[in-house]
Amino acid sequence: MPNILLRGIAKRFDGRIAIDHIDLEVKNGEYMAILGPTGAGKTTLLRMIAGLTQPDEGDVLIGGRDVTKLPPEERGLTYMSQTYSLFPHLSMWENVRFSPEVKGLPPTDTDRLAREMLLLVNLLDRRDAFPRELSGGMQQRTALARALAAGTNVLLLDEPLRALDARLRIALRLSIRKLCKDLGITALHVTHDQEEALLVADRVAILRHGKIEQLGLSRQVYDDPSGPFVAQFLGEADFFLGEVDEVTPERTLLHSKTRHWEARPSKLHPGQDACLAVKSENVRVLKDGEDAINTFEAEVTRRLFLGKFLGFEMTSAETTQPVKVRLRAEEGGRIKEGSKVRLAVEPRNFMVFPIPPGGLAKELEVE
Repeated sequence: MPNILLRGIAKRFDGRIAIDHIDLEVKNGEYMAILGPTGAGKTTLLRMIAGLTQPDEGDVLIGGRDVTKLPPEERGLTYMSQTYSLFPHLSMWENVRFSPEVKGLPPTDTDRLAREMLLLVNLLDRRDAFPRELSGGMQQRTALARALAAGTNVLLLDEPLRALDARLRIALRLSIRKLCKDLGITALHVTHDQEEALLVADRVAILRHGKIEQLGLSRQVYDDPSGPFVAQFLGEADFFLGEVDEVTPERTLLHSKTRHWEARPSKLHPGQDACLAVKSENVRVLKDGEDAINTFEAEVTRRLFLGKFLGFEMTSAETTQPVKVRLRAEEGGRIKEGSKVRLAVEPRNFMVFPIPPGGLAKELEVE
């Protein structure tokens, strides 16, 4: 089970930095997700590992072997691109059989593998169809089946589920992970879908401007983000500004122009300007007469139906940005647009970051 090791990988296009000296290791048998906004460099990173784009600097090692200068066919991996790259003159069955057949597998094994992969993506009944006769989602599923049938130890997936409907996407992402784990495949899965990344990955790497903002276990990256951008990019977060008064092993005390805040411990120091962040699902709406720490008032400007949940946008004197709150439908049913509410945040849910060099608004921009 080979690992993937990147050492100082860098790439520029027309003077623009696409990948900025990245060091990264995908461990043997690990399923890692690369998550980031459009233009972050996700596809470029995969293409350099696959050998389709040559890095300007740095090395690519697979299983301890330096493959930086090797062509794609000599790297011992399978790459599923966003363009699918199906053979137009071959049927779905023939497309999926192609790789194991070229590798010399016996016909019975090749047929069995093709059948299993087409069953996995729910396309066995269209085995005789040609790519031009299928929808984009069906073509994507066929490309996925072909990639999985290749029998590789390293699998690179570039947005493998992006064209699929929601129900099929949910089912397939769990099946792909299970298959990779059962076969001991080392997988690198690029996506812009936060839920998908958190669900399938052992570890998640957040990529922005060609750099890795944070790398860690899914729960760790979500609950303990490295900065305001990651806090906002994974889920939704609300932000407040303040100045640090005191830092202890148990808490951080801060103040703004209008109130004092209590937050989780931080590495900041007294007198330092700070940014407080809280996930929208961790903002509570207080009942009449209820008291709590970190309370503030807000007015509801928008109410959004999200199935089992209700999303709210509110204005508050405590921040210039809309306050977003997410509640279960039964909990938020009484709250209407135009109503005024009291909100509260538990100190353990308040994350504390230094003010980013370019300011908070610039930090939160998604390109």
